[in-house]
Amino acid sequence: MLLKEKLENLPTNPGVYIYKNSVGKIIYIGKAKVLRNRIKSYFVSTDKKDPKTQVLVSKIADVETIVTDTEVEALILEANLIYKHKPRYNILLKDDSNFPYVKITNEIYPKIQVTRNLVKDGSKYFGPYPNRNAMFAQLSIVKKLFKTRACEHKFDEKYLAKMNVPVCLEFHLNKCFGHCQGLISVEDDQNNFKKITKFLNGHTKDLLETMKEEMNNAAKSLSFEKAAKIRDQLILLENYSSRQKVVINDFVDRDFVSVAVENEDACGVIFQVRAGKLLGRIYYYLANAENQTNSEIVSQVLEQYYLKADFVPQEVVVSDEFEDSEIFEKWLCEKRGSKAKVVFPKIGDKIKLIEMAHKNAELLLQELKVKQLTSKDFTPKSVASLQRDLRLKNPPKRIECFDISNIQGTDSVASMVVFLNAKPLKKDYRKFKIQTVEGTNDFASIFEVVTRRYKRLLEENKPFPDLIMVDGGKGQLSSAVKALQELGIANQPIIGLAKRLEEVFIPESNEAQNIPKTSSALKLLQQVRDEAHRFAITFHRDLREKRMLKSDLDEINGIGPRKKAILLKTFGSVRKIRETSVEELAKVPGITVQLAEEVLRSLKENFKN
Repeated sequence: MLLKEKLENLPTNPGVYIYKNSVGKIIYIGKAKVLRNRIKSYFVSTDKKDPKTQVLVSKIADVETIVTDTEVEALILEANLIYKHKPRYNILLKDDSNFPYVKITNEIYPKIQVTRNLVKDGSKYFGPYPNRNAMFAQLSIVKKLFKTRACEHKFDEKYLAKMNVPVCLEFHLNKCFGHCQGLISVEDDQNNFKKITKFLNGHTKDLLETMKEEMNNAAKSLSFEKAAKIRDQLILLENYSSRQKVVINDFVDRDFVSVAVENEDACGVIFQVRAGKLLGRIYYYLANAENQTNSEIVSQVLEQYYLKADFVPQEVVVSDEFEDSEIFEKWLCEKRGSKAKVVFPKIGDKIKLIEMAHKNAELLLQELKVKQLTSKDFTPKSVASLQRDLRLKNPPKRIECFDISNIQGTDSVASMVVFLNAKPLKKDYRKFKIQTVEGTNDFASIFEVVTRRYKRLLEENKPFPDLIMVDGGKGQLSSAVKALQELGIANQPIIGLAKRLEEVFIPESNEAQNIPKTSSALKLLQQVRDEAHRFAITFHRDLREKRMLKSDLDEINGIGPRKKAILLKTFGSVRKIRETSVEELAKVPGITVQLAEEVLRSLKENFKN
């Protein structure tokens, strides 16, 4: 069925819609309360939409819909499908799959593991942990507080019937209960893991109260050795709890969520506050965030995070209000199994924590930018787009661009600017005075400077740029290509950018390349061209000003800078010096009659010429 026919027969139910391109690849996934209304909105008044949506709509060749019973089901399905397919035009979490989780296995005698894979096998998961050191520090406390087994035994009914494996060193070091010999009951071990679960969820206050009650009961029953062990655990747990910062004066579990955005990258930060104490920070980097609002980005962070989160707090405090927040709240309630609220604070302690989360997101985003710029393998989105649009073999990380500047053929100059990874590399800029061309001839001037530049690179055996660019259309491009050919340089990527219609030309085609006006690739080329033009104009202006400041007095023997300055100060201009007499001129200190005669003779002769 054709796309047009599908658009006429869309369902009115809630559900998920999937856009595909001409080769059947999924490029976008979204959810809707009413599928027909949402999908049709993409194809109405597309000129008023943001550039990213315009490009998306231009690439839609097919649409698929999945109907759900409720809006909550649509939200969950959308989050799952985005996580699975990672479509080109959706906001995507970059590296969440790299974060480890703490896993409590679903066994008769549970075990604590570190894993990166979430498997629906009844196990409990805690995390994710972006900071591995913090995770292992927390696990170290768990091992000191609670004995856990480290062995690989599979404790099923068959094993429990035999119990014939000798205890290991961990038992003798008092780090294990001796599960392999059944030295702890299943019920007691399960209670032990309930405490571990409370600890990992940040509920240290509840855990302290539970353990104090156990200690008191042990003391009352005269089990003083057991009471002493619990007392030691309490001291360790209280020391740990005292180091956690109290950020809000109540005992409600909350997550505080905020985002920061810069160009196509974004960062989402989640502060985990449990019983009023800041337990930790989780963060995600996101791609495809360009032209997206904070509300859209924070919505995706929430959906993707809580899709895999094992624990849902009583409140999720969010920096920006977003569409379908009520549906998201219903989903949280279902996932938690009790009431959960989504809050958008304006004043008080909550907004202060949101601001702190936002500041963290900004700092993390700056860290990402620094890492990208220092990485040899980093390719900015605009450079990757340019490689795609021009069908280049390699990403054009280094671009060298030429521009010519003159006024009616005088002081003709050229500039060459260099961009590396979409940023100007000013130390490699070059200026050229045109030497072989008379008058205004941009074609010949481009031929000269391209020849001079790349002849030198050949002689010095230096690498060529990934892309050469000239400011101009087919004529300027042809001159540059001719220069490269005469130097014996082949297979060098080169383009021309014409000012009038911002058209991009390549040597193999007489027609301009079809690069969208909103493309980041075209914006990069315009930025490079404008910088080359600015640099050429500045050089040309400097030369012209120097020429205008040059005086006819500079050509006269015996007149140096000091005497020139005295003469101009005395008479005011070269014209007035020329119109004075030998006698008046000879009155100037340092000017003899003979020199005065030479000055007047030279000035009058130059004036006639």
